[in-house]
This record gives sequence, structure tokens and C-alpha cells, in this order.
Amino acid sequence: MQKQILTEQAIYFGDVKMPKGFEIERDVLTLDTFLSDLRNKDFEWSPSFGKLNTYVIEHLKVKHNLAVYNKNTWGNFYKPNETTPPLINVNYNNLMDAPDYTLLYGIAVEDCTVTIRYDDNRKKGRNWNIPITNNKFVMFPSTNIYYITNKQKNILNFIQTITYANLAP
Repeated sequence: MQKQILTEQAIYFGDVKMPKGFEIERDVLTLDTFLSDLRNKDFEWSPSFGKLNTYVIEHLKVKHNLAVYNKNTWGNFYKPNETTPPLINVNYNNLMDAPDYTLLYGIAVEDCTVTIRYDDNRKKGRNWNIPITNNKFVMFPSTNIYYITNKQKNILNFIQTITYANLAP
């Protein structure tokens, strides 16, 4: 008897553990997110974003043998008690240019959850919920629909979204 795995859907998550002296300045990322939205412009590269992006790329390569490169990034803020509509980061009319993974990073968050929808063979429309907190990330296939729920009632939550593509075809 033999076994062949046809597909696997992995979700990566955890803390961003930077070396002392190289911490990510989350307040700078918060300001960058707010300014890009205010100016209605694309998110601009900054040293803090560069540290985060480099950490993710190197961590995935070393720990999981997954080689990726950055496709796009943007920051969002979520109002108290806000739940986003279902989100997806692929354009099915242009799959050749679509990202393979979506990463959400908690810049400044409190009481926030990400719900990722997936299918498990015959079991369709399943959900996996994970809290997103400060300095933590969750990365999943960009073909998954997801939504973000800001459960608290007092402050905005800031989340950085980064999309990645595989280096190897």
C-alpha cells in the first residue's frame, strides 16, 4: 500500500522574536498605516517594515524550508466592534500574478480575532479562529477567505497585511 499527499494546507503563526536592539517599532508602523490611508497612497517601505519582512522571509526559509518573496503590503485599521466582510487576496482572473500566502501582523491590537475559512475534503466551509495580538503573525494560503473581528469597544486595531509568493514554481 502506498500513500501520495495531493494537497496540504499549512497555516504558520507565532511571535516575531527580534534580537535585542533590533525590535520592530510598532508605533512607527501604526503611523505609517494611518498616513498611507490619510494620503490615499500605497504603503511606503520603512525600516520597521523592512525588519518585519526580513524576519518573516528568513524564518520561513530556515524553520520551514519555504522560500518566498514579498508581493505587496498594506496596513489597515479596524474600528471598535467592526467585523470585516469576507476578504481574499487573489484575483481568480489573474492567477499567474496572484500571491501564494497572506500574512497578518498585529501592530497594535487588542481583543481581535482572524477567522480563516477552509475546506477539509467533504467537510466544506470550516473555520479556524486565531486571536491576533501585538507582535504576532498568522500566515495562510491567499486562496482562503478570511475576516477580522475587532471585539473590543474602545480603540482602533492596526494590522499589517503582507502577501508573498513562492520563489520556486
